Amino acid sequence: MTDTAGVPTAPPGGSGGVGPGVGASATGGGLRRRRRRRWAQGVGIGLVVVVLAAGGAGWAVYAKLDGNITSDNAAAAELARYEKERPTSLVRGARNILVIGSDSRSGNGNRPYGRDSGTERSDTTILLHLAAGRGSATAVSLPRDLMVDVPGCRRRDGSRTEPMFAMFNYAFQVGGSACTIRTVERLTDIRIDHHVVVDFHGFKDMVDAVDGVEVCLTEPIHDKAAKLRLPAGRVTLDGEQALGYVRARKTLGNGSDTDRMDRQQRFLGALVNKVQSDDVLLNPVKLYPVLDAATSSLTTDPGLASLRGLYQLVRGLRDIPTERVQFLTVPRESYVYNANRDQLVEPEAERLFERLRADLPVEVAGEEPEDGATKGLNSPGNDGKSTANPDEGGGAETGGERSGEPAGVTSPAPTFRGNTAAEDTCE
Repeated sequence: MTDTAGVPTAPPGGSGGVGPGVGASATGGGLRRRRRRRWAQGVGIGLVVVVLAAGGAGWAVYAKLDGNITSDNAAAAELARYEKERPTSLVRGARNILVIGSDSRSGNGNRPYGRDSGTERSDTTILLHLAAGRGSATAVSLPRDLMVDVPGCRRRDGSRTEPMFAMFNYAFQVGGSACTIRTVERLTDIRIDHHVVVDFHGFKDMVDAVDGVEVCLTEPIHDKAAKLRLPAGRVTLDGEQALGYVRARKTLGNGSDTDRMDRQQRFLGALVNKVQSDDVLLNPVKLYPVLDAATSSLTTDPGLASLRGLYQLVRGLRDIPTERVQFLTVPRESYVYNANRDQLVEPEAERLFERLRADLPVEVAGEEPEDGATKGLNSPGNDGKSTANPDEGGGAETGGERSGEPAGVTSPAPTFRGNTAAEDTCE
């Protein structure tokens, strides 16, 4: 896709495209969240340490890591075809990254999770908004069962589909990352600047590379389908356990997709917090396998398909306070014609999209505010229905200037049900 961020594209000789015209078919896994404000700085230092530690082979190490990343040239070409219909960016410096988790069973690492049918769907999709000036990061989960308008897209064989009203993950199944991006842009009217795709194997490798990730369980888990048997309390999950934990749906929590997305959001934050810890970023022995797993598991747009491109993107994130790294799910409710499908709750969803388009702040809260001015979104008790009223506020005062707001203006931000990276679920 066109790199609106101005990030240098992958150098000649890098990874190529992934099939004719459909965009990424997934090999990846790297998401984000931060505890200490030094992610980008740590990565930059860590890369230098790895190169120096490798001595004369330093540049070979760098070249290997750089060449690990798969460039999604097919998606870039397809998106360029529809450039005139795509939204424009409204705020200079703000970035929107679409993170797609694929349920592909192709490849040796993914075969244990089922038969390869030759197609794949987006098991998880997150719209990550980075504010201009990098004062906040907001990750919005898009349900796979959400009913949306999917445009006509190019299949792997070069044929084209007809526009269709279907489940959201149908877009990735028929048209890969390019079709998913076009679907999200039509749904939200938000320009997608970059995208990253991750599959089962890549996700597992990342978790194992950091020697597991700690989560907090409010009750024991015994899920035969996910092959999970875990005690309550703080537990460190390896890659296989982590995959079962984030994908399980029917036997964990209340069995809803909303509950599963909440669990995914908490885990992804914990994963990035683990990667950011000083003993990983500043220890070459620990850092190299993490970088190798992360870069090997990424399929990205050409603008991110290099170590330099990734660093250019994240270098401004080190100063984001953890309380401004937010996770939420788009306002949704049961689809009127099928309770097993979702539809957007309006006008709340459009108000959220408007805030992101204009790079204006939103607030998140785990519980409904006491004054009742803003209801919690997607809570199990109301099946995702929301009565949030951003026009009346309900969120905390922003307390100062924000991207997209006139200087000196302080206004209340709407509150949505969600959580921040600063929260500890065990407390």
